[in-house]
Amino acid sequence: MNALIRPLILIQCCYLLAACATSPTGRHQLMLVSEEASIASSKTAYLSTVRELGNAGKLEDDWAINKRVDVITGLLVTEAIKMRPETADWEWSVVVIDDPEMVNAWCMAGGRMAIYTGLITQLDPTDDELAQVMAHEIAHALAKHTAEKMSMQIATSVGVAAVGIASDNTNVALTGAALTAMLAVNLPNSRAAETEADRIGIELAAKAGFNPAAAATLWQKMAKDSGSGSLQFLSTHPAPSNRQQELAQLEPEMRKYYDPSAEHIIYKLD
Repeated sequence: MNALIRPLILIQCCYLLAACATSPTGRHQLMLVSEEASIASSKTAYLSTVRELGNAGKLEDDWAINKRVDVITGLLVTEAIKMRPETADWEWSVVVIDDPEMVNAWCMAGGRMAIYTGLITQLDPTDDELAQVMAHEIAHALAKHTAEKMSMQIATSVGVAAVGIASDNTNVALTGAALTAMLAVNLPNSRAAETEADRIGIELAAKAGFNPAAAATLWQKMAKDSGSGSLQFLSTHPAPSNRQQELAQLEPEMRKYYDPSAEHIIYKLD
């Protein structure tokens, strides 16, 4: 082996070992990008995207739709902060994107979210089902999945030598980092990340007063609508065939958290 290559491989291995992290469910994660870096990059990407959508007239202006999304999301964020208290410092926000053909939603690192009108009009979800969608997306942020996907992009395309630039150098040009963050939202999640978001999300929704049975019925609607070709949600959230069954199996455990008669506080979003 070339004498110059051997130490580089050793350095790369050391970076990989140092970049190991543990998710809220105990799963091992590759974290070449810190959560702080992913939040900063996501903020830049989000603000740029929302500004462009606003200029194009693509932000939903229907008061009732926005209010519904804000209330449901606000209830979930209250529980998310209880689960990870440090996220109280996040700039939690959500926009509704006016795109009747797009059935999708997402949450970036730092709590900045979006949902498309197509998901609301095509799936016609109940409030409980809509809460499952948003709780699932919030769960991705709580479990640091944006940083994890950004790390995977670096590890597979740019190389581990770029870790120092991506994770520690706050002076790096955010155009490139923001692009990576936006790509992370649009790339498919791993099956492990999806299972994790399902588990965290259904618990968040139950604690916020939403029926955990809705998680399974939501995916029934997803399955029915998947033949339309517009279900972008399934391209970024791979659905194992037994997903409905797994969520249904979680329901009895989640019942202990579910109390719709309790007082639930709505977090005021940015």
